[in-house]
Amino acid sequence: MRDDIMEAICEYLLTIPGGRVVTYKQVAEYLGNPGMARVVGNYLHRNPDPERYPCFKVVNSKGKLSSQFGFGGIDAQKARLEADGVEVSDDYYVDLDKYRYKGV
Repeated sequence: MRDDIMEAICEYLLTIPGGRVVTYKQVAEYLGNPGMARVVGNYLHRNPDPERYPCFKVVNSKGKLSSQFGFGGIDAQKARLEADGVEVSDDYYVDLDKYRYKGV
């Protein structure tokens, strides 16, 4: 794993305010390569400090949570998002029109 990519991803995660989510593609765009969304997912699965770097705030392009969330599974991601103020549907979707962070 390239440390510079992981560092950039972690820095980006810190910019996401409470009650907001981003997509894997948004993170990839921040890195300068929108086609790297799957690579971003692989890096997030190896988050060095999930308590500090809120990877739970990253969802897919349709607002779906990760069935492979590496830090407790999809229900843990849902619980963290809800505790952060994001509504998650029973089928694990977030309303991107309402909760997507459009900054940075």
